[in-house]
Amino acid sequence: MTQFFQQFPVVFQALNVGFLQTLKLFGATLLGALPLGLLISFGSMSKFKPLSIVTRLIVWVVRGTPLMIQLLIIFFFPGLVWGKPIWGGGESGRFLAATVAFILNYACYFSEIYRGGIQSIPVGQHEAAQVLGLSKSQTFFRVVLLQVVKRIVPPMSNEIITLVKDTSLARIIALQEIIWAGQSFMKGSHGIAGQIWPLFFTGVYYLLFSGLLTILFNRLEKKLDYFKV
Repeated sequence: MTQFFQQFPVVFQALNVGFLQTLKLFGATLLGALPLGLLISFGSMSKFKPLSIVTRLIVWVVRGTPLMIQLLIIFFFPGLVWGKPIWGGGESGRFLAATVAFILNYACYFSEIYRGGIQSIPVGQHEAAQVLGLSKSQTFFRVVLLQVVKRIVPPMSNEIITLVKDTSLARIIALQEIIWAGQSFMKGSHGIAGQIWPLFFTGVYYLLFSGLLTILFNRLEKKLDYFKV
């Protein structure tokens, strides 16, 4: 027990550093994937067949293959095939590659949620907006968008909470996120080796973060209850 209290400050500091990296990856992914997903959904719904076919093919491939494989390909492919590592070296290079892989992956998942939400709006509302003289862009932003937000919050919240846990996959390219930090104390880090209990504490971080997001999304759903769709 004395050893535990001696080691805990060192472990706690290392886990905090790892969790900060996890938060950065989570935030960067959302900032990129949310708008990109909307653009991809427009592409998949486009009446221009070549664009919609190519977009849906990309979405099918990304959603049908493991994120871990996508991480490995995006990180290693340029260097091994082209002979030109494009991500740079060190932790910043790994973070950049992981961010690109996560944004692409989650943008494709988000695009299907967006598409389902947009297509669920009754055609009559579009027709009514046209009768009132609204353009397509005005119809989307003034009539459709807020209703879509109401409909997509539950599935979107599930994907975002899944993203919290999926960030742990970034350790496959040696990104030092929180799981990497916890596991390092099994192999030997900061003078501590053969200890598995730090790995259990990483679960507490995920539980607290996921719990906070769940509370925030529940409040958002209640605020959108005035849309009875």
